[in-house]
Amino acid sequence: MEQPAVRTQALRKEFGSVVAVEALDLTVVRGEIFGLVGPDAAGKTTTFRMLCGILPPTSGAAFVLGFDLRRQPEAVKRRLGYMSQRFSLYGDLTVLENLAFFSDIYHVPRRERAARRQELLEFSRLVPFQKRLAQDLSGGMKQKLALACTLMHTPEILFLDEPTTGVDPVSRRDFWHILYQLSEQGVTLVVSTPYMDEAERCTRVGLMHRGRLIHADTPAALKQRMAGDLLEMTCKPAQGCKELLQDLPGVRSVQTFGERLHVWLKNADRDQPVVETALARAGIVTAHLRRIPPTLEDVFVSVIEAQREAQA
Repeated sequence: MEQPAVRTQALRKEFGSVVAVEALDLTVVRGEIFGLVGPDAAGKTTTFRMLCGILPPTSGAAFVLGFDLRRQPEAVKRRLGYMSQRFSLYGDLTVLENLAFFSDIYHVPRRERAARRQELLEFSRLVPFQKRLAQDLSGGMKQKLALACTLMHTPEILFLDEPTTGVDPVSRRDFWHILYQLSEQGVTLVVSTPYMDEAERCTRVGLMHRGRLIHADTPAALKQRMAGDLLEMTCKPAQGCKELLQDLPGVRSVQTFGERLHVWLKNADRDQPVVETALARAGIVTAHLRRIPPTLEDVFVSVIEAQREAQA
């Protein structure tokens, strides 16, 4: 049986009295795209830094590509790539010079460097911009250059911490096209993202909250975990509608999605008539009301709400 790319057992990280990651049991299969999602301070970045050998864990065990991070951190570092939220490119160097610099950093054999740089320039579609200063690139191009620099030493596994934050939708799509190509080549990808549409693209997704991994499964399986039913509606006045709904029995949560509301009910057969009656009595007009399957964002919100209810 092949060893997983990542395996952790009761991994924990404390910063003084603050527990950033707690009891983390995580398995990432080789070759998959594993997405890690969660709100700010959920523990995603701390998890990545431990798995890359940058931060020592307070307790627990972690293995990456079969290497024990406590005893063999340098062996792991030679085989992985890490792209942090603020990947440091050198703005006063050109695209080509940045790649050359990271060739030195990663000790890429000199006889391989020119071919590897050209391969990455073509792979990231940066050939026309190879003489441009990094500081003059668009946000999407900077991220592609950062990824190319991370790939200079041909890592077996990539940890990408919110790599497309602040990047326009077209560039995000191009970036994910590159990630799919890497996955097809056998590279394991572990990606944290604040975008639920990106999480949908992953093989499996882990939901983190307050340092704990709550669930990890395929996007389809996670959606099936959502207990209750989801209504989508538009109503006027929208704010008054939301405030009224939040106080009704049977309503777990109400979230705004543009002009529409997603109303999470404990049981639609029982609770939907109550909702419709309450809105009508309040003089609130509903132009659109239907049951819908949950998105990953709905699932994530429901998980957080369930955690809060359990803690209360």
